[in-house]
Amino acid sequence: MSRMERKPLIGVTTSRRSGWRIFPLVALNVWLAGGRAVRWGAGRPADIEAADAIIIGGGDDISPSLYGGQLGLSARLDPARDAFERGLAEHALAEGIPVLGICRGAQMLNVALGGDLDQAAWDSYPDARHIRTILPKRSVRIAEDTHLAHIAGLEVMKVNALHTQAVRNLGRGLRVAARDQHGMIQAIERGSDPFALGVQWHPEHLFYARRQRALFRALVAAACAYAEARNQSSAVAAI
Repeated sequence: MSRMERKPLIGVTTSRRSGWRIFPLVALNVWLAGGRAVRWGAGRPADIEAADAIIIGGGDDISPSLYGGQLGLSARLDPARDAFERGLAEHALAEGIPVLGICRGAQMLNVALGGDLDQAAWDSYPDARHIRTILPKRSVRIAEDTHLAHIAGLEVMKVNALHTQAVRNLGRGLRVAARDQHGMIQAIERGSDPFALGVQWHPEHLFYARRQRALFRALVAAACAYAEARNQSSAVAAI
């Protein structure tokens, strides 16, 4: 079966602590969008050359050593995962492989492109109630003229919140795609191809919501386009 006759393959990184329960949810969303998912991680095989897109999942905090920050007492770190995902993000962004970052994954996209993080995001926004739930209890406003707006529309979106950190200064080529009502960045994206979108929430838990499923459909569509372009390039090289 050729690459274009099969469902696009999406590599998904997860936490070693919680990946066993999160990966099936992400895989379900990818399947509903028309793709197929394979779990990657530090210590697991990761064949990036076989992948048509990548999802960098949520979980552990990112070490501030990656962006010049100070280590917080409450940080839960996984240095091996940091190194693996940063390298993966840098490679994907350089090679044009589509990327969706979920929570920590959005933060890793930003760090990989030279941005930094607010390690105590809720302390920086004292008027914001610290919500920690998989239920859609937080409102975010999507910026106009963004890829996210094209994917999910401009209506206020209800999302969940499980994070402690958040994007602060943007990395190269990134722009804010959504903020909550207090101004905290909730989504970032690359302004031009290749497809790179990071959301601070966990859409995999919200698979019953049409606009959340649209995020995975957009990634799968970008994966199909990437696979087709790579096939055409290979065919030309073989002539």
